[in-house]
Amino acid sequence: MTTLLGISGSLRKASTNTMLMRNAAEIFGPDEFIEADINFPLYNGDLEEAEGIPPAVQKLADQIAVADAVIIATPEYNKAISGSLKNALDWVSRTKGGPWNGKPLAIMSAAAGRAGGERTQFSLRLAMMAFRPHILQGPEVLVANSSKEFNSEGKLTGEMYIKLLTELMDELRSLTGKG
Repeated sequence: MTTLLGISGSLRKASTNTMLMRNAAEIFGPDEFIEADINFPLYNGDLEEAEGIPPAVQKLADQIAVADAVIIATPEYNKAISGSLKNALDWVSRTKGGPWNGKPLAIMSAAAGRAGGERTQFSLRLAMMAFRPHILQGPEVLVANSSKEFNSEGKLTGEMYIKLLTELMDELRSLTGKG
């Protein structure tokens, strides 16, 4: 049984990154797909000291730990990852057990700009280095002008993007040892 965890760096309901994440999961074909919820309070050391790790944060850390692989689809906000994704990474870093260590991870992005989130992927790679996951280096999935690349059912339409996403998911599946 293969479990895939998907994290969208966008909290918007109609997020093209959430659509991209779901398309990736469909191509990957896990036995179980879990969509993470990263709508957490802002990290604050005083809050952590007073109340401990929020249950929603611990749930995400546990989901990362048990997943065979993780995908992160992130928008580009001001040339970097979204605040909500960075906040989630900061919170999870405070949990015990190092859930990211050695975890197969594929990253992808959908953005309004013509580069498709190239800077956000670089930013995410930097943010993830301390956690030591096994980040796939490619193929890069950078969906540019993303509002025009999904149909009304949320399906990715561009042949090039589908091909790259399929290659990325095939590579990720091979890292799980279950595909």
